[in-house]
Amino acid sequence: MDKIAVIIPAYNEETSIAAVVADVHKASKESGLHYWPVVVNDCSKDRTGQIIAALECTAIQLPINLGIGGAVQTGFKYALLNGYTHAVQVDGDGQHPPGELKKLYQKMKAEGIDVMIGSRFVEGEGRGFQSSLMRRLGINYFKRLNKLLVGVVVHDSTSGLRMHNAKALQVVGDYYPDEYPEPEAVILYVKNGLKIGEVQVEMLERQGGVSSIDGVRSVYFMAKVTMAVLFTFIRLTFR
Repeated sequence: MDKIAVIIPAYNEETSIAAVVADVHKASKESGLHYWPVVVNDCSKDRTGQIIAALECTAIQLPINLGIGGAVQTGFKYALLNGYTHAVQVDGDGQHPPGELKKLYQKMKAEGIDVMIGSRFVEGEGRGFQSSLMRRLGINYFKRLNKLLVGVVVHDSTSGLRMHNAKALQVVGDYYPDEYPEPEAVILYVKNGLKIGEVQVEMLERQGGVSSIDGVRSVYFMAKVTMAVLFTFIRLTFR
């Protein structure tokens, strides 16, 4: 049976992290798939570290704050070193219901996909939480930018809910973008010959914590990530 590491990056998620881990175990039993939660505490300032140490999970305590990309890559490296066939990122704030993971896995296996992204927008806006207007504008912008650069349409390129197979894990274990990695990672996947797919999923409002890219910060986010995407495209095109 395939072993699926559920990578949960966590920074100050004391109000939601226990429920997320419990939901992973519940989804594993209900789906018949082998999920195991790997929580990466990114040097939280609250009680996240103490909470995950007492949970039924692999608790990785980072000594310094690496940011979302570094925390997720730590989980990918753990999966690679411990014989997992797949790894999927699930946010620690409760936005990604683990019950949706079976959709990613089944479509991934059926279509021979290397990276399967859980999307809110493959079939229009669908059900569930759709995020702010500014965030949706950013998603549409990065969809167009990625299509322009690599010819691939990803409807929800800011979604962190994405499953990687063993081939993809070798790529992201070697390098993964740091601060806001998801749009940049699309370039990384394509330039390394990985096949990307999307499947419609339902997402929830965050169950705790505060978003780092709302309001004015969204404009800064778009500018900064655009530069990162362009640099990654240039680096991988002319390497």
